[in-house]
Amino acid sequence: MTLTPIAYIQTEFTEKFGIPRQSGLVPGLRGTIRFTPEFRQAETLRGLEDFTHLWLIWGFSEASGWTPTVRPPRLGGNTRLGVFATRSPYRPNPLGLSAVEIERIEQDKAIIHVRGADLLDGTPIYDIKPYIPYADSIPTAKGGFADTAPGTVLQVQVPDAALAKLPPDRQSALMQVLALDPRPSYQDDPTRIYGFAFAGCEINFQVVGNVLTILDIHPS
Repeated sequence: MTLTPIAYIQTEFTEKFGIPRQSGLVPGLRGTIRFTPEFRQAETLRGLEDFTHLWLIWGFSEASGWTPTVRPPRLGGNTRLGVFATRSPYRPNPLGLSAVEIERIEQDKAIIHVRGADLLDGTPIYDIKPYIPYADSIPTAKGGFADTAPGTVLQVQVPDAALAKLPPDRQSALMQVLALDPRPSYQDDPTRIYGFAFAGCEINFQVVGNVLTILDIHPS
């Protein structure tokens, strides 16, 4: 079987650092799905406006190779589990699955605007399926080591002058991303300055205890 991208998604993240570890954790994150010429047809989206959410089947475009066991960040990066018991990108077939909210559809242009995506900018989309609540939600299911959603981990502090450098409609999403603690789970160095690209800007921050302080925001 040969998989061909049907679309690519545009997001605020041009690098892996900072991307939420699951879809839906930051509802304010916006993404734009643009279809490739072959599939850029309004007819392919007919009826999609009746749904509120989508499943995206996509490719880990920056992952290479696979390992039988991995160290999930949720477990502190010290415990090894089988790759099929995790959502690690280092899989035999590097495919990802994300549920996202439909914000709006430009049917004449075959463009879908979504919220809550946990994807890198430019990620290839291999398929799109509507989210069907009665079939896709199983209230009695167990989630193993990820049975509960991660809550706010850090208190975020930012000077008003720095935050003002970011477009107003991106500020809340950034604060939510940082509150979830984007650092690798094994790093806890209060002297280290971290940085990542978000919404066309470079975000520099430092973490001391449970307080994350944004040091600077400037165009990337």
